Amino acid sequence: MSRDATRATEATDSAAFWENHYAGVDPQWGTRPNAVLAEVVTALAPEPGPGDGGRALDLGCGHGGDALWLASLGWDVTAVDVSATALERVAAGAAAAGLTDRVHPSRHDLARSFPDGTFELVTASYFHTPVEIPRDQVLRRAVEAVAPGGLLVLVEHASLAPWSWRDGHEDVTFPGPDDVLASLRLGDGDGWRTERCHAPERTATGPGGETATVTDNVIAVRRVHQD
Repeated sequence: MSRDATRATEATDSAAFWENHYAGVDPQWGTRPNAVLAEVVTALAPEPGPGDGGRALDLGCGHGGDALWLASLGWDVTAVDVSATALERVAAGAAAAGLTDRVHPSRHDLARSFPDGTFELVTASYFHTPVEIPRDQVLRRAVEAVAPGGLLVLVEHASLAPWSWRDGHEDVTFPGPDDVLASLRLGDGDGWRTERCHAPERTATGPGGETATVTDNVIAVRRVHQD
């Protein structure tokens, strides 16, 4: 990223919020893959593509649990976050695991900039923020980044856990999975195949070891090869 782009990222409210967030979080929190994402990827994209394929993009990577797991499977992963602290921890995790050649931390405020190129796998786990951003626009940009034959996987909150970064006093309503899918504007489906679109419950574990039943929106769509 250029110096000007880095300064622009540093100046945003999003960067300030997430820097503060990660400064107060145990560096080991979020270093394991999201179980829902892992199940979907294992079922639908179990191996990286051949040759120069196998490129994955992890949006809002946090401490890199998903990115490091994907790299361990052989994916070449661009791990994106707005927080420099989070990306430093991703880089350290990749070095500790011997994955520096397959994990590429990349700092972006996704409301302002987006990684170049296309990817066989694009993921976003819990891409939510209290800072006002054009979220639907960012997710539609993620759609554009999926290579032919590639997969987009979104795992999103459909309910709040007690340890959420929200203060617990907000009246939060999340869209359903069909609403999230519609927001991607895939049109009549031509060129895309919906692999998953549902809202399963699971037992989640918080940073202090506490547990709660939560609901996730899970959306997986594949860009179909066109003749």
